[in-house]
Amino acid sequence: MTQGPGRFEYWLVKLDEQLLQALKNENPALFLYQNDARTKLFMLEGLSKLYAGMHNKKLFCKLEDQFKLLEDLIGAVDYYDCFAKDFLADPEMPATIRMATEQKRDEKLAEINAALKKKKWLTRDLKRTKKIRKKLLKADWKKQQKETGLIGEFYASSIKKLEAFYAATGEKFTDLESQVHEIRRRLRWLSIYPQAIQGAIQLADNNNPDESVAKYLTPEVVNSPFNKLPAPGNNESVFLLEKKYFFALSYMISALGKLKDAGLRI
Repeated sequence: MTQGPGRFEYWLVKLDEQLLQALKNENPALFLYQNDARTKLFMLEGLSKLYAGMHNKKLFCKLEDQFKLLEDLIGAVDYYDCFAKDFLADPEMPATIRMATEQKRDEKLAEINAALKKKKWLTRDLKRTKKIRKKLLKADWKKQQKETGLIGEFYASSIKKLEAFYAATGEKFTDLESQVHEIRRRLRWLSIYPQAIQGAIQLADNNNPDESVAKYLTPEVVNSPFNKLPAPGNNESVFLLEKKYFFALSYMISALGKLKDAGLRI
């Protein structure tokens, strides 16, 4: 199996395992939410975005949409569930507000269950992921060395687009949803791609100190499991990222996440 299909297969197998377990539950959507199926969908969505930027754009954009639909719905459940838990822990929170939030969470769970059934994600023969595998066989997969170069080009292009977006704001954020949320979303994808692609991206240290990023290399960031990338494995060529800058990226994502925890849902 060529490297590209193998990367998708790694995450599809993990998703299949959870779908089969969810099939045995009264509330499959709740099971998938509580067992972090969202991460597998994130990785598959990330791979689809990455490969759409390298070749077979139409094919991979369609796959991205399929994974994104479920991932977004699970994200909506998480959004309301976090509020519901916070409200439950606050004795001064009116019961009507708490109940309304729980109702919205349950509505989103119902939407997931409907989507799982309609799109045939939950069948004993796993019709949806089986169909996805058939589509993957039609892609124009590249040889490993060529693909590594394309990965590097895509990653660099993603950074340039992020820089252009930031410059377009005039370096001043005036809208939480359309600006701050979008910056965080783009930063997160830069962090997800190296995890999703299973060893084809590695971190390297040029051993040259850079005071501009030193303050971001906190113990929390340096030791974060999100900054430990999968080993190269059987990848004969890899794309290298400078470790200090990747850690600084992690710091920025974490800082924006803390804003979210403080009540600014971004």
